[in-house]
Amino acid sequence: MVTLSKLRNSHLVRFQSKRVGRGVGSGLGKTCGRGTKGDKSRSGYKKRHGQEGGQLPVFRKIPIRGFSRGRFREDEFTINLKWVEKYFEDGATVNLASLQEKQLIAKKKSPKIKVLGVGDLSKKLSFEVHAVSASAKEKIDNAKGQIKYLV
Repeated sequence: MVTLSKLRNSHLVRFQSKRVGRGVGSGLGKTCGRGTKGDKSRSGYKKRHGQEGGQLPVFRKIPIRGFSRGRFREDEFTINLKWVEKYFEDGATVNLASLQEKQLIAKKKSPKIKVLGVGDLSKKLSFEVHAVSASAKEKIDNAKGQIKYLV
């Protein structure tokens, strides 16, 4: 027979919270299910990713494979001809100092400069740069410009 006291809400799932430290008979008394001694039994314990106590972590045991040129790579600032066309007058010199003056490159950096051939060039300019792409070289030659390569 169904009585009011036996009715339950079947749609709402409820989990009983774990009540720890409530005596030996509860099964979670004294050490509260944490075991005895060690980091994990203490309050405030947080597991750090990759840490294995005093043992050497796995990621340090794995051998390093291959080679990376990241340590030896030199930064190179690239500029397209469309920006050179926009910011420089006819007969001007495009070099590190002039690019820094026009705020196209940060003053604290002094990397190598490479000119790329995106855009058109109609002005006769002289370039003092470290590298020029093949398409940029062709467009500079067509505009009767000069290229001086820096070491």
